[in-house]
Amino acid sequence: MSGSEPFFEMRGINKDYIVGGEAVHILKNIDLTLEEGEFLSVLGPSGSGKSTLMNIIGCLDTPTSGRYVLRGREVEELDETELAAVRSHEIGFIFQNSQLLPRLSARKNVELPLIYAGVTPRLRKRMAAEMLERVGLSDRMDHMPNQLSGGQQQRVAIARALVGNPSILLADEPTGALDQKTGRQIMQLFRELNGEHRTIIMITHDMNIAANARRIVRIIDGEILEGGEVTDA
Repeated sequence: MSGSEPFFEMRGINKDYIVGGEAVHILKNIDLTLEEGEFLSVLGPSGSGKSTLMNIIGCLDTPTSGRYVLRGREVEELDETELAAVRSHEIGFIFQNSQLLPRLSARKNVELPLIYAGVTPRLRKRMAAEMLERVGLSDRMDHMPNQLSGGQQQRVAIARALVGNPSILLADEPTGALDQKTGRQIMQLFRELNGEHRTIIMITHDMNIAANARRIVRIIDGEILEGGEVTDA
């Protein structure tokens, strides 16, 4: 990727759905840029369009119009196979509920993306163990999800998102199912990861959670209205 190509750029992104024969405008001329190593919060209430924006960022949905560039690639020009590769290698997804497979241990859950990527069993076992150690769960690798607290389950989910070394961690309400104390611990982990120059985009409705990021953009009724730097994140 040449220096002139953006790491992440959206220009004029619109998303419409047809409801009852009429177009409903969900996203309206979204412009958004991101530098590698940033920690960005997208803050908005329910129905603001933030989940639709997240799906487009994660290549789970496509815009009606506009331009989306990720690591110098025009996303709208990619076919389904290429989009699947982007989702697998460029985006690490973290959801509100950890979405761990209940019959697999913590380590086996973290190994899953590596299985799909064709990593050998010995290497993926080592990579999963290293990532679980990074999130503070070296003593819980063989525990099943029902043997872990909510915060520990979310740490496993973060390790799973990180294990493939994605370009962006995309987190959707990552503390929404946690109590406040555990949520603060997860946000501390996010700040540490960002301190390692990992790029994070976090979707949230909670200003207290959003304030952990270095930059905030607010989305209301499908439009980004304002943003701001957070100096003491």
